[in-house]
Amino acid sequence: MEKTRLDIGRCLSATMIALLLLSAVFVLRGWFGGSFSSAETLRSYISSFGIFAPLVLILIQAIQVVLPVLPGWLGCIVGAATFGPAGGFWCNYIGICAGSIAAYFLARRYGITLVRQLVPMEKFEKCVAWVKTKESYTLVLFLAILLPLAPDDFLCYYSGLGDMDTKKFVSIILIAKPWCILFYSIFFAHFL
Repeated sequence: MEKTRLDIGRCLSATMIALLLLSAVFVLRGWFGGSFSSAETLRSYISSFGIFAPLVLILIQAIQVVLPVLPGWLGCIVGAATFGPAGGFWCNYIGICAGSIAAYFLARRYGITLVRQLVPMEKFEKCVAWVKTKESYTLVLFLAILLPLAPDDFLCYYSGLGDMDTKKFVSIILIAKPWCILFYSIFFAHFL
């Protein structure tokens, strides 16, 4: 039983790393090509992939959680403008949830050494100090995932470093994350 869990864990880690590397290719190509300078340039970049454009947006949204190269709300806006409110919502939801869960598992697997490489030390220390002053981390996490502009990407890593149960973490991500994505998808689709 323990060997099976270890094999599954290794397989999941390898899959996450492969997906992150693939996503990084799309992100780096867009970054060096100037595609992340505005919503319109990002929209053009994603649209250039034709039928694979939804998959590219999903990958970009996943990687932006793990490696903060652009704000998640920008991808939400671009998704809604490119694929409409419903299509943009689903691409963004799948990508951001996948990235959030990947960040949690990466922190679990590689610990604080990795997190310190991905999150600036000052931001890391401020967020840890802020979280430690709260009585219920679960509620803080739920609200941060639910509300726009909260430091939720970092909290995914922090949750992986702590003792939060995997099922609880995944449930919070899947239940709370759609609401701010839905807001971005509906609100901004009408303005772009």
